[in-house]
Amino acid sequence: MTVSLPLVVVLGLFAWGAVKFLGVRAWVVVLVALFGFWLSHTFLAPAIESGTRSGVDVINGSHD
Repeated sequence: MTVSLPLVVVLGLFAWGAVKFLGVRAWVVVLVALFGFWLSHTFLAPAIESGTRSGVDVINGSHD
């Protein structure tokens, strides 16, 4: 059985786990999320997206 989860759901679960089990403050999670949002509007966004896609392809084992 194959389960497909969006990356944002996986990252949300990691953030929830960090707050619950590692004692990370919720405001730190919000700050990091805002930083990622603002970073997506810079010249680095294409490189980050390409790197993320490559990493997901490596993990999934799909090679086109």
